[in-house]
Amino acid sequence: MLNFSPQANSLKNKIILVTGAGDGIGRAVSLSYASFGATVILLGRTVKKLEKVYDEIVEKGYPEPAIVPLDLKGATKKHYQDMASTIENQFGRLDGVLHNASILGHLEPFHQISEDMYDEVMQVNVKSQFLMTQALLDVLQLAPNGSVVFTSSSVGNKGRAFWGSYSISKFATEGMMQVLADEYANSSLRFNCINPGGTRTTMRAKAFPGEDPKTLKTPEQIMPLYLYLMSDDSSDKTGNTFVAQPK
Repeated sequence: MLNFSPQANSLKNKIILVTGAGDGIGRAVSLSYASFGATVILLGRTVKKLEKVYDEIVEKGYPEPAIVPLDLKGATKKHYQDMASTIENQFGRLDGVLHNASILGHLEPFHQISEDMYDEVMQVNVKSQFLMTQALLDVLQLAPNGSVVFTSSSVGNKGRAFWGSYSISKFATEGMMQVLADEYANSSLRFNCINPGGTRTTMRAKAFPGEDPKTLKTPEQIMPLYLYLMSDDSSDKTGNTFVAQPK
């Protein structure tokens, strides 16, 4: 799956929502999904970034995407319910969701974590995904092979000093995925996590400011796993955390 080579139209006619689609892994995934035939719903906070990805997709002649400007920090249950209704009315179903958007918070000792920072990280990394997934379940079940992919981290299965809020949020993400996978084990829906590993992104640079980014893989280099989990080739995979860059 790390060397997965999809057929040219392996995602043709699939409707896939990608959060954090404006840059980094989200941008690369959106372009990659579109290149294999998917209609991508680009969700993110910054409209200019989403519009740039939109233009890139259209200029390449891929299926025209849709844009959903939404700040996960302030979005409410009603926002996600309205989004689900719009997707069903416009597309008739939703084939996949990639929960890619996350925030790092501060890397600091546990006793120094402020309540406000903890709440902000949990809001974006956990609660928003809980509310969004809950709202989208019905429209996802209208697809023949629905796939929901969460984004985890190495610190989401083994805690690390000073990574408190982010690490806790990723443990919660993995738990949410496992609960959903178990509940929907006998359905057409599947739920998995991807741990992308150290990748050349803005978040990585913030976490490791002294690191040479050229020593890291680009988002484009880890796309095979993202394509695999959205393609029908992975229809029998659920409840797993896949590591994009195993050591």
